[in-house]
Amino acid sequence: MLQLYRRHVKSCRFWNGRSTNGNRRNNNSRCPVWVDGYLAGQRKNESLKIRDWTRASEIIRDWEIAGTVRPAVRAGVPVQEACDAFLADAEAQRLSDASLKKYQVPLINRRKPENSEMHSPSLAQFCAEAGLQFTTQITLPDLSRFRSQWKDGAISGRKKLERLRAVGRVFVDRGWWTENLALKLKRPKAKDVPTMPYTRDEVTALLAACEQYTDWHGETGQENALRLRAAILFWRYSGLRLSDAASCPVDRLAGNRLFLYTQKTGVPVYIPLPPFVVEALAACPRRSERYWFWTGAGSKQTLAGNWRRTFRRLCEIAGVQGGHPHRFRDTLAVELLLAGMPIERVSILLGHSSVKITERHYAPWVEARQAQLESDLERAWRNDPIAQAETLRGDTAAQDGPRLRMVATYPRHGNGVAPN
Repeated sequence: MLQLYRRHVKSCRFWNGRSTNGNRRNNNSRCPVWVDGYLAGQRKNESLKIRDWTRASEIIRDWEIAGTVRPAVRAGVPVQEACDAFLADAEAQRLSDASLKKYQVPLINRRKPENSEMHSPSLAQFCAEAGLQFTTQITLPDLSRFRSQWKDGAISGRKKLERLRAVGRVFVDRGWWTENLALKLKRPKAKDVPTMPYTRDEVTALLAACEQYTDWHGETGQENALRLRAAILFWRYSGLRLSDAASCPVDRLAGNRLFLYTQKTGVPVYIPLPPFVVEALAACPRRSERYWFWTGAGSKQTLAGNWRRTFRRLCEIAGVQGGHPHRFRDTLAVELLLAGMPIERVSILLGHSSVKITERHYAPWVEARQAQLESDLERAWRNDPIAQAETLRGDTAAQDGPRLRMVATYPRHGNGVAPN
């Protein structure tokens, strides 16, 4: 008779020193399912390479009926159907439109023929071209060839692989894959370089270039200049992401306090804006009655894309290299850190769930922070009695020369005896 049990891994909360200890039949665990017992007079103690307890029960039932061990063969489901089912489940989880789009691109994005060399194929399209109709037909070499056709860089490819692994977990849980093949693909090597903030000269150049900016019809205008100037100042001092800043409603600003979000405790978080930013927003020709920079029609993704193109043209006029609206968040974070604000408060203003995110992305080691570190060390030395004594000793030796007998002026211990 065959019996099922789980071999707990060290990261499992049911781990108790050994993989076979603890509750071996706990269905709340996601550790691998193993089988133990005798079948046709032979001992079987091996992993079924799955985590679903129900599916494992079906496998050993089939073994016992057949009287021998045989691989579980399932026809699987069509690849297109599996991708659609994954996206339907993601929508049921109430994921944001931006998150859903990140899964749609590698799964079911349909590439246009004229852009075939510019875009990566989707999983559904790759399988259709390779003649892989069902999910069970996909092998590790197939998945490796699919990854090799990605046109992304190292960082984007690493993010796409993480989403592909999430898809693989769902396929395994639903029995469409026997194991998550995406976990066997190694992550691309990429160096996370933090985005550097704008210098004050660059921000000044961007504000001055607003007067020279031409709209889509090649014309300059006072409305364009006022709107661009208000947008840049708003991005710089609000710390909002581009899509949130461009679609920010007017009623979120009360006086000089801009509402950011509500904490889990139910307490709202505001950020005060400088008076000149409030004045620029008041003078800004609104796109609609409710928004400063948006008509309210269309999606936020389209709005953000339009503003990115506008900002790129503005950077060309201003001569700013590597310009991107998201760098204004870095600029705000670094300026606040240089002003002495604790990083915990900076993290709250930026809306991060953890201070580690702020440290990783919004605290780059700029030259100004290096100078601040050196200043802090010099101030600490001035309060150190040993450093004061050694400084006085050096000054005296420089004045009297080698004839002076040097006596250390270390602070004495409690017994009145100087240290050796």
